[in-house]
Amino acid sequence: MSTLEIDRVRKTYGNLEVLKEVSISIGTGDFLVLLGPSGCGKSTLLNMIAGLENISGGEVRIAGKVVNELSPKDRDIAMVFQSYALYPTMTVRQNIEFGMKIRGIPPAHREKAVRAAADLLQITHLLDRKPSQLSGGQRQRVAMGRAIVRQPKLFLFDEPLSNLDAKLRVDMRTEIKRLHARLGTTIVYVTHDQIEAMTLATRVAVMKGGVVQQLDEPQTVYDRPANVYVARFVGSPSMNIIPGKVEIEGGALTAVIDVANRQAARIPGITLSSQAASKYANRKVLVGIRPEMFSVGNGQTQGAVSVDVDVVEPTGPDTLAVFQLGGVEVTARLPPRQVSARTPATLSVDTSKVVLFDPDSEELMN
Repeated sequence: MSTLEIDRVRKTYGNLEVLKEVSISIGTGDFLVLLGPSGCGKSTLLNMIAGLENISGGEVRIAGKVVNELSPKDRDIAMVFQSYALYPTMTVRQNIEFGMKIRGIPPAHREKAVRAAADLLQITHLLDRKPSQLSGGQRQRVAMGRAIVRQPKLFLFDEPLSNLDAKLRVDMRTEIKRLHARLGTTIVYVTHDQIEAMTLATRVAVMKGGVVQQLDEPQTVYDRPANVYVARFVGSPSMNIIPGKVEIEGGALTAVIDVANRQAARIPGITLSSQAASKYANRKVLVGIRPEMFSVGNGQTQGAVSVDVDVVEPTGPDTLAVFQLGGVEVTARLPPRQVSARTPATLSVDTSKVVLFDPDSEELMN
């Protein structure tokens, strides 16, 4: 049985449709990340799962039970907010045990649960402090501890790391992943940060305009994005989307890309179904190449591309090289010191991971 089923859920505000028949199903122990930019509907969907927003259409089921009309307290969920939502006049211990106290759980059981959560989150030494005496990361741990002691069927995280600085965000990301591994609880997590999505999720739902564009494992979303929007949103730098065309040479597919003032680049070994190959042969396509698919090659390498490097951006472990292909700006991720700005370079492409998109629908071609 799925822990969470979102079945054709809609949300409207007057004539404005914010969510458009969203359907998602995840099993026990899954870590679902709702990923997308501001305004895509991900937080609205999370609030509907939590019972903080009414549902305009469809059903939300938790452990097989329809919860559309249930109040948040009756849904067996625990939510961790972006703002921590701690009571400032209470100690850490009191904040963590407050929900249990309201539900009438005996003091001895409350103390045991608080100790277990504090040990797990390494905040035992903070139990007698007030929230004002804690750092942002410590407050987030307290908020997580308050959720853990409820032992819910479902954890909901609403952009919990967005208020933290970059270093602490990385540390807390690791803590959340470790927490999920230890507890095995089902989590739904909202973020606009695709690095968080890739590192934390077992399933990613990429959203745009109230529609799920792709729901899949993180690596599949990265390697085979469902459309150009997903390709550009997931990955940093994002996937290069380059106008080109497909030609058949000796029964094999080759992507052909124009290069200014040079011979066209020919990238062989493109994989498509026979049906798609016959449909798109000698037609325009969009060629998707991740920056790391480029490597420094030579003129004899099959699929070598000769370019004029415009800008070089050293990042330490690698270098980003920017140049023109197919009339658009393209970025390659290369080892340090292998190319220089305003000089020609010959690059090879890992053709096994090149993907093609229909130029009209912008959908992935299979």
